[in-house]
Amino acid sequence: MPKVYMRVKETHDHYVVAICDKPLLGKTLTEGPIKFKVSEEFYGGALVNSTDCINHLQKATIANMVGKKAVQTAINAGLVHEQAILYIEGHPHAQWVKL
Repeated sequence: MPKVYMRVKETHDHYVVAICDKPLLGKTLTEGPIKFKVSEEFYGGALVNSTDCINHLQKATIANMVGKKAVQTAINAGLVHEQAILYIEGHPHAQWVKL
């Protein structure tokens, strides 16, 4: 798998994982009233492969993914259901929170 950007932030209560496809970093996606900024501050961590993504997603209490490669990695690992995907400008977006 080509590399994707991933940022991990660990707090006392949560393990937050944000992943985006490389070409989407820094863009704003618009679909009707939705304006979705794929910001460097949130997504712009290290460039990683799918194995790294899956390892961190399995620990995540909050996960946010945008882009075909990022979301497909989570689907292939059984961590995202295809019916839970929102499309913004044709780009898949998925997220979850474990309570």
